[in-house]
Amino acid sequence: MTQSPALPFTLDEQLCFALYSTSLAMTKAYKPLLENLGLTYPQYLAMLVLWERDDLTVKDLAARLNLDSATVTPLLKRLEAQGYVERVRGVEDERLVFIRLTKAGTALKRSAREVPAEILCATQQTPDFLIRLRDDLTRLRGTLNDYLDT
Repeated sequence: MTQSPALPFTLDEQLCFALYSTSLAMTKAYKPLLENLGLTYPQYLAMLVLWERDDLTVKDLAARLNLDSATVTPLLKRLEAQGYVERVRGVEDERLVFIRLTKAGTALKRSAREVPAEILCATQQTPDFLIRLRDDLTRLRGTLNDYLDT
């Protein structure tokens, strides 16, 4: 058995804290941009999914966001109240609830087009760096999810 190096134990040495505090900073950077659109950060993420592929079930949308349906439902109710989506019960299976963009929800995509560029500017990083970082984080999330599923 080989001896492993001493593991970091101070707050600033923890990967979890670096990820957590960076996530908070990223969300704060999005806040004023999304306020102009009338969206919260979680609502923006849901809209991004729907702009990619409309007419998803609540379950599929929740899975895409790595959330459970109970967390997504109140968010969708607020988006529906804002007129961006409609929730429609399945015809063949009434247990299924589909989420569909309204005209206003589709039009909102045009208003949101500048958000990624603004965030790129805020990071003061190159697109290549951010793509590598995103890919690394996606791999890490997959590894952690695999570990949790065992």
